[in-house]
Amino acid sequence: MKKLILTLCALVFCSVSAFAADNVLSDEEKADGFQLIFNGQNLDGWRGDTTGYIVEDGVIICKPGGNLYLPKDYKNFIIRFDFQVPPNGNNGLGIRAEMGKDAAYYGMEIQILDDYADCYKTLQPYQYHGSIYGVVPVKRGFTKPAGQWNTEEVIADGSHITVKINGEVVTDADIANIKETMDHRDHPGLHNESGAIGFLGHGAKVMFKNVRVKELD
Repeated sequence: MKKLILTLCALVFCSVSAFAADNVLSDEEKADGFQLIFNGQNLDGWRGDTTGYIVEDGVIICKPGGNLYLPKDYKNFIIRFDFQVPPNGNNGLGIRAEMGKDAAYYGMEIQILDDYADCYKTLQPYQYHGSIYGVVPVKRGFTKPAGQWNTEEVIADGSHITVKINGEVVTDADIANIKETMDHRDHPGLHNESGAIGFLGHGAKVMFKNVRVKELD
């Protein structure tokens, strides 16, 4: 019985520790220059549709909302965050975006999607999770099923764009020489040097936490 109690206590401690670790920087990230963007409590300082997203239990929830932008613009950066999509969920990460415009074209949209949903089974490779929407296809198969948390890292360093999902590089592209996009549409903001970073709501209850950024300039 004593052994069982100790085991249960250890499990509870681990669970509490794991929860407490959300929305804080690791010692390594602090030393590396990352800044915590989401404080786990509110959206103070964030821009855009701050009423279309709510904060509950340390999580940003698109309820659904529109475009929610980080407090400042960025040029070259690393952004890390955790995300969870519901079944058929759809959102996006806008980078170097022009606020108030469609980030997929006036900037770049890194797709956030329930890749395994039947309703998306006929999409093009440049439309699945982790792609640069309409521009660069993604290596698929590294997102977890809907309802589970995933980690994502996006690096924008000059024209070099890298996307990692759950530790795996799924998109790695130099957009400098892209003149014609895969979707054959005009992307006037593709080569923006800087701009807003934001979550792009598309009508689904997608959730985010642990949002942190390191500037590379």
